[in-house]
Amino acid sequence: MTGLNPSTYRRLLELPQIQSVWEGDRRALSSGVPIEANWSDSSTPSDGECILWVDGSQGVVRAMDVVPPETGHEAIVRTLLRAMEHPHSPAKPARPQKIVVRDREILFYLRGVLQDLDIALDYVPDLPLIDEIFRGFQDATNSRPPSIPPQFAEELLAKADVIWEDAPWSVLPDHKIIEIELNRWDLGCVYASVMGMLGMEYGILLYRSLDSLRQFRQRVLSNDSMERMEEAFLAQDCLFLTYETEDEDDFEDEDDLDLDRFEPILQPVFGNLHPLEGIRSFLYDEEAMAFITVLEALHRFLKQHRRKLMNEDFPALSSKFKIPAPDGETISVKVTTLPEVAEELYGMVEDEDEDLSAMPIIRDDLVPENSFLSLGVVPWDMVEMMRLSVQHFQLEAPTQAGEGLPIILIQTSRPKAKQMIEEIEAAGGLNGICFNPGSDPFVDDRYDLGLLQTQNQELHLFGEFEEDDPTHAQARKKWDQRCKKTKGICGLLIAKGLTGGSRGNPGLKDMMALYEVRSLTSEDLGLGTLERKFAIDGF
Repeated sequence: MTGLNPSTYRRLLELPQIQSVWEGDRRALSSGVPIEANWSDSSTPSDGECILWVDGSQGVVRAMDVVPPETGHEAIVRTLLRAMEHPHSPAKPARPQKIVVRDREILFYLRGVLQDLDIALDYVPDLPLIDEIFRGFQDATNSRPPSIPPQFAEELLAKADVIWEDAPWSVLPDHKIIEIELNRWDLGCVYASVMGMLGMEYGILLYRSLDSLRQFRQRVLSNDSMERMEEAFLAQDCLFLTYETEDEDDFEDEDDLDLDRFEPILQPVFGNLHPLEGIRSFLYDEEAMAFITVLEALHRFLKQHRRKLMNEDFPALSSKFKIPAPDGETISVKVTTLPEVAEELYGMVEDEDEDLSAMPIIRDDLVPENSFLSLGVVPWDMVEMMRLSVQHFQLEAPTQAGEGLPIILIQTSRPKAKQMIEEIEAAGGLNGICFNPGSDPFVDDRYDLGLLQTQNQELHLFGEFEEDDPTHAQARKKWDQRCKKTKGICGLLIAKGLTGGSRGNPGLKDMMALYEVRSLTSEDLGLGTLERKFAIDGF
């Protein structure tokens, strides 16, 4: 058992001891139990275990945290120390006279750690204040409305699936607005803006007015900070449908996996945005009925006019449909394209597009998400073995000087590694590896961007490192020194084994491809400092 440092004991003993009994416990959280971020110092999702320390005499929560279930009892002590030294307001720093818990194992652990702090510890079968707090959590979860009214859920989700199959974003960029006239459910017309042509986020925004749509566009283009972007986002007046995706679990040990099996799982998400309400991730009955009707009307319109909408010009089109509404009536819905509005919105971003056209496009879809990434070196004898046993691509032979070949290691799952190698080969192979300065003017941060250049001259982001990160700065310094010794030759090593025991240290059997290429400088690419830019294709 790890004990507290002597300096920590002295610091805690200097705190005033109050005549209070504190309750402490850790309990499993069911999925969906709301934990406010400002109450917990942890970023752990709320399906772990909650640690609570409360003052039973004063009836206040002094400290709270959420931890993974496998976390040891040390986390209970960490939260207790925070309850003493840095409690939630309005509590003041203090030591309790007594602590009670309902778990004898926790009691035994605390006795070993707190034995010199003059705090009495005891076991009790019930903790009334903590019980009441958790009942409140559960009540809050049970009282939260469902994301879609149950009586409309099946039909609305089916309409969302149909729209996904229609893929309106393949023919409609976000500035080509479609007016849908309902005259029902407190909605006269809604104005549909389709997201997804840029491949960033897929969905449909139904603005309640053209003014709201115009104002959002203007704010996005004129704002120069993340705070103002968030303000512009929350000022929208619209209903929204977005499609979230999650990758299926990877299987590390299969040699012949079919990558087509790993298609994303679609999750339609509905909600509402309003300047006074903010964002709401659920629909009320009338909103759900309106959404069902709008999606059906949009589906019919796309089916009828898709060929015309595929033209670069946005033609003036209009159709009326008789649609059975969810409340049992059949209503007439008019769907119309708005070429003049599309031209106006496109004009807003034309100057911005001209500025962006001079900038290189840097893709970030080559390196799989959540890959393990490191800058290192591989000894020359291991390099020789790799050249014989893994897929090997060599543009130029390195000078075998120094401790080995400087390497960028990208470790992921086997199927994703295979896919990455195939994409590099489809681009003609790898041409070089570069680090280039970058900046984010919205948050005033500067970065060192790791880039892979393929033979078709495309640039792919593999890492975004903070400029003032001392760990990366040291790794970059060694990288540059090693590349100098090899006369500018370095390597990209792609490996499997992300979740196994070889994570971060792949063996020869885990290595799947080695590219020996030139280390490019930012001057070689002629990019200068790259700035992060916002593109309007979403909300």
